[in-house]
Amino acid sequence: MKIWDLPTRIYHWLQALLFIGLAASGFNGEGPHVYLGLVLFTLIMWRIVWGFVGSDTSRFKKFIASPKRTIRYLLGKEPSKVGHNPAGSWMVIGLIFTLFIQCITGIVLAGLFDHIPYSDIVLNDDVFDIFVTLHGICARLLPVLVILHLVAILFYKLRSKPLVWAMVTGIQKKLTENQTSSNLMFVSNKRALLVLIATGLVTITIVVSAGV
Repeated sequence: MKIWDLPTRIYHWLQALLFIGLAASGFNGEGPHVYLGLVLFTLIMWRIVWGFVGSDTSRFKKFIASPKRTIRYLLGKEPSKVGHNPAGSWMVIGLIFTLFIQCITGIVLAGLFDHIPYSDIVLNDDVFDIFVTLHGICARLLPVLVILHLVAILFYKLRSKPLVWAMVTGIQKKLTENQTSSNLMFVSNKRALLVLIATGLVTITIVVSAGV
């Protein structure tokens, strides 16, 4: 059955490619690092908005699980619906949140917010140092989250649940014993395109305002 819409799948793989590019460009912020970060920032905003107006399996309110339910799931006492399981939902939130903080701090460090009114007061040396620290923390936290994500994928692969292929095709051929089926709502890809254009315009506005 179909579980992932096209926008979610596109976001997932572009996020992975951009993360690799950002990691490969190093920590000096030179070369394509800033530009890749701006593209990722656009995608992150797209995904956040899509988490509210997208298809069922993409909406935060549909897959975010309570800590209690997550623990019960890890103990094998809680069934999962199609889409993100309770543990996976927190990984998604963790990655999106950390990437968003990384992008915002990166934009500040790149000087793209220097044009805002009173930026010299708001972004004083002490605040700037905080952003530098946060950017460094996230840069080291993200590989850990990615490794945990890959380990989880391998774990489910060994349990005959091909998560990677499902994210390519959008289709999960069969449900596992612990999954419950439900009628899923998928929204138009045109809506996703409009959201992407809107978030892209936000990024363009930041860049143009900074005179880059």
